[in-house]
Amino acid sequence: MRFSEGRGHPVVGTETADTVGKVQRFVVDASQARVVALVLKKTPDKADVLRWADVITFGPDAVTVPSAGLLVEPDGELARLTNKKRSLLGQRVLTDAGDDIGEVDDVDFDPADGSIRHLLTSGGEVDAARLLGLGSYALMVRHS
Repeated sequence: MRFSEGRGHPVVGTETADTVGKVQRFVVDASQARVVALVLKKTPDKADVLRWADVITFGPDAVTVPSAGLLVEPDGELARLTNKKRSLLGQRVLTDAGDDIGEVDDVDFDPADGSIRHLLTSGGEVDAARLLGLGSYALMVRHS
């Protein structure tokens, strides 16, 4: 599944069948090449981050979670990762050899476990195994 396909998915609590929010963006730990959380919009209160570990299923039409009580306000490492400047989409991609290979247009991920498969960039597809790190300036990948 691609980030563009998952954005806007309703997040539904299985205990009450109520909508908890909608997926606004994906939080990625580039060093692990994995989605670690979802930032939601239209949540019942101030807490708007859902840890990936609390997702039951990221399906083709909706995301299921046990309840809205699992939403958190990020702190520590999660707060650093949820910073909008660290979003993959639109990020410049540089290789460790110093080559600019485009910008991230979309991300292909496994909805079963949140692992990143590929980055879809303006310069072509980049395998997630090449990811090194993500900062406010660029996403760094290994030179192929």
